[in-house]
Amino acid sequence: MKIISYNINGIRAAIKKGLVNWLQSYSPDIVCLQELKANVDQFDVSVFEKLGYSCFWYSAKKKGYSGVAVLSKIKPKNVVFGCGVNAFDDEGRIIRADFNNLSVFSCYFPSGSSGEIRQAFKMDFLEFFYTFIKKYHLQKNILVCGDYNICHKPIDIHDPIRNKYSSGFLIEEREWMSAFLKLGFVDTFREKNSSPNKYSWWSYRANARLNNKGWRIDYHILSDNLKQKIKNVDILSDVHHSDHCPVFLELN
Repeated sequence: MKIISYNINGIRAAIKKGLVNWLQSYSPDIVCLQELKANVDQFDVSVFEKLGYSCFWYSAKKKGYSGVAVLSKIKPKNVVFGCGVNAFDDEGRIIRADFNNLSVFSCYFPSGSSGEIRQAFKMDFLEFFYTFIKKYHLQKNILVCGDYNICHKPIDIHDPIRNKYSSGFLIEEREWMSAFLKLGFVDTFREKNSSPNKYSWWSYRANARLNNKGWRIDYHILSDNLKQKIKNVDILSDVHHSDHCPVFLELN
């Protein structure tokens, strides 16, 4: 099973940049998308269906903002839109697809970079999500894909010293990530790859991507008891449809 998680930073823009052709050639079994920035009436969903995907879109109420999706060549048994909390569901933050022996989440965690109000919202989301996902993890094997907007460790960010007080690398966010993993999860990329300078997001400013001044904030977080199923991982930094790049996981 080949799984892609990808913050596309606007599906309409990504389609214009060749997203559909790339998906056709790469042919993942499951695609978890974040930051759609569109409702389903604003783009041609059939281009994905023609590739063989069952498509489940969960847009934010605010147009041009947030939103998540799961596209799957393996038809899920069940799909759940949202988490039951209006403040988060209005922003289209979480969608879950249940398969025979695995539940796959596509999640777009809030960013706190715009100021104190959104940082507080982000911390509220993290507190909720910890309890929310713990419940599912006790019941079933899960894979939590998405843009977490958190760099876990210094190896995951190009300049950990200067970014010490930046949202996304705050000590309380990093501690949350550690506690989250201790619930019984594994960071699949780091399970297989301990190399530095591996990032999934770059600012559009100051040629950050060209100079590889990035952040690793996109993850496949898997139930720990399935870590022996991890066959391959990768960060596809040469794929350019967004300020993020796709992250790849292959499971036996």
